[in-house]
Amino acid sequence: MLKATGIQKAYGDLSILKGVDLSVAAGELISIVGSSGAGKTTLLHILGTLDRPDKGELIIDGVNPFKLSSKALADFRNKSIGFIFQFHQLLPEFSAIENAMLPALIGGKNKKEAEERAHFLFEKLNIAHRISHKPSELSGGEQQRVAVCRSLMNQPAVIFADEPSGNLDTKNATELHELFFQLREEFKQTFVIVTHNESFAKMADRTLVMQDGNFI
Repeated sequence: MLKATGIQKAYGDLSILKGVDLSVAAGELISIVGSSGAGKTTLLHILGTLDRPDKGELIIDGVNPFKLSSKALADFRNKSIGFIFQFHQLLPEFSAIENAMLPALIGGKNKKEAEERAHFLFEKLNIAHRISHKPSELSGGEQQRVAVCRSLMNQPAVIFADEPSGNLDTKNATELHELFFQLREEFKQTFVIVTHNESFAKMADRTLVMQDGNFI
């Protein structure tokens, strides 16, 4: 599903990634751990095509995204990649369902189709009763479930999550972690998750440790 080879990234004289290699199978859930400054988030941003490597190659679902035009890359990112961030990144002026629908609408799907997909996902994630609420009216756990719905909206090849439970209490974090495995089992969804949560990291199919810009 995903293969990264020799990924390097530097900012000025500071070398962040030093030739990272990574392969992820379809339906695999992997966790990436390591101390702050090890390069985890930088790697995740490159794998998610939010940033470009200085050197190296990335293939996602058979496509080298960095060889696409800017417009084609944006389209590929919208359709093939889902993101879950630590602080949800929900738009406060929109309702929960409107936030979840955004990737589909941006991708050109009609509103009815997007609404049907959103309702299906909200039912699956047990937040259908919160569908019309604004983010400020939701708990932290509910906000993150909306973010998960948004990431799943276009049935992406892979979902990248950066500290998805880092802003949640223990109960909500545990529920979110269990949810990822349910989604993997039901949808055969591929996940690459950066986390500081050791217990969650150990539950993954593989746990990769980053140190000084590479896996050890």
